[in-house]
Amino acid sequence: MKCMLRAALAGVAAVALAVTAALAGGQSAQAASLVQVTGFGTNPSNLNMYIYVPDRVAARPALLVAMHYCSGSASAVANGYFRDYQTAADQYGYIIVFPEATRSGNCFDVYSAQALQRGGGSDPVGIISMVNYTKSRYNVDPSRVYATGVSSGAMMTNVMLAEYPDVFAAGSAFMGVPAGCFATTGGSTWNSQCANGQISKTAQQWGDLARSMNPGYSGAQPRMQLWHGTTDSTLNYNNFGEEIKQWTNVRGVSQTPVLTDSPASGWTRTRYGSSSVTAPVEGNSLAGVGHSLPQNGMIAYAINFLGLNSTSASPSVPSSPSPSSPSPSPSSPGGSCTASITPGTVWGDRYNTSVTVSGASTWTVTVNITAPQKVSTTWSGAFTWSNGGNTMTVKPNGSGNTFGFTTMTNGNSSARPQITSCIPS
Repeated sequence: MKCMLRAALAGVAAVALAVTAALAGGQSAQAASLVQVTGFGTNPSNLNMYIYVPDRVAARPALLVAMHYCSGSASAVANGYFRDYQTAADQYGYIIVFPEATRSGNCFDVYSAQALQRGGGSDPVGIISMVNYTKSRYNVDPSRVYATGVSSGAMMTNVMLAEYPDVFAAGSAFMGVPAGCFATTGGSTWNSQCANGQISKTAQQWGDLARSMNPGYSGAQPRMQLWHGTTDSTLNYNNFGEEIKQWTNVRGVSQTPVLTDSPASGWTRTRYGSSSVTAPVEGNSLAGVGHSLPQNGMIAYAINFLGLNSTSASPSVPSSPSPSSPSPSPSSPGGSCTASITPGTVWGDRYNTSVTVSGASTWTVTVNITAPQKVSTTWSGAFTWSNGGNTMTVKPNGSGNTFGFTTMTNGNSSARPQITSCIPS
């Protein structure tokens, strides 16, 4: 891409080095490492492939494709912005593939006609070869393949989900643009109008553009999580709204959010089509933030949205001392449902909690989280939030009667979750 893009995005690497890995606090270094793979299949644009396989892989692991920014590399994003993805992979046993662009400027091709058509050539073909290679060697669950990226990688996340909706179940794009927005002619690698947020289309037009990248497809479409800072001067914030138009149309849901809340100061989260963590579309707007996402702790929310926070079995939650010994939940006056808390591992900035429900096979449990603490990761339940994210309602999701979650302390290390009700249904 143009020098201006490379210069503007060069700071991404510097910022990434300053990001604290929220999930990694108090843990020892992993034995697993990033490994380069060659001969993985058709690769028309000469991408490099790197893979992270945790020491303990799930029996049917999920697969995450994680894509870097312009001027970046697989190792830079793996050890910077996306470090938390690796830490979570060690816990949940999923595999991460890091494609690496090798052209001048190290940007992904999201602009050529070849790249914007399924099977047309260029980077998307090489990336899907990496996916197929990994699926064939690690018994990957084909229903749990996801994509994520930052800047150029976020643009490619949009493109990959549009072209391969039968491959990717969901994506999380940090500072991207709608699929097809960056298209150019005459060999140019830069689209100033798109970058400056000057391309506006209706939701139908954006949806049609995404669908045109895989014509004839009529199956299920992936979920999409979008992130953008309001003062982004590299890929203008207007692109955030255009992405929401595109993916709500692709998913066939209203552009009016079902839920609007604020996980933290200056952070507005909107969900479309559902209020659940796994909504069809989720938008995250960060006030006063430029081209410098994700920030500390945000990857945990992406992990939660994508559904990477589980294995074929519930993750173990070792016993650990806690500031207090929570008592079982009050029972519903008309039933015999009881929810009991078991404290789990405690790190410097977060802790795990396990809740076991007895007396009913279907139930609704309400949990109160004391502000400013926030739940970052959940497993083995269907979770919804209210009261600014401090009241959590949980129902069974087919994984049994025990669910769990990780809570970020955010400066309050003494408070612990409280069960406020357990209602059988």
